Amino acid sequence: MVLELIIVILAIIGVIAAYYILKTATKLMINAVLGLIILVAANAIFNLDINYSAYALLVCAFAGIPGAIIVILLHVFGIAF
Repeated sequence: MVLELIIVILAIIGVIAAYYILKTATKLMINAVLGLIILVAANAIFNLDINYSAYALLVCAFAGIPGAIIVILLHVFGIAF
């Protein structure tokens, strides 16, 4: 009886933890996709000629919208990308 109660409590804790992890992961995925869209849109609209290198794409994918802005600014000022 006690073992079953412990298993149920652990299962409830696992479901709650999975909910918060997936909730955070969804926000991160949306931010990453928006960052990549901003990079492609800025490159197409303003004709910035930013190369889609692995480094630029990784910065946009991991940092999202702020990463795209950083890549664009670094390219405009001639520092990188």
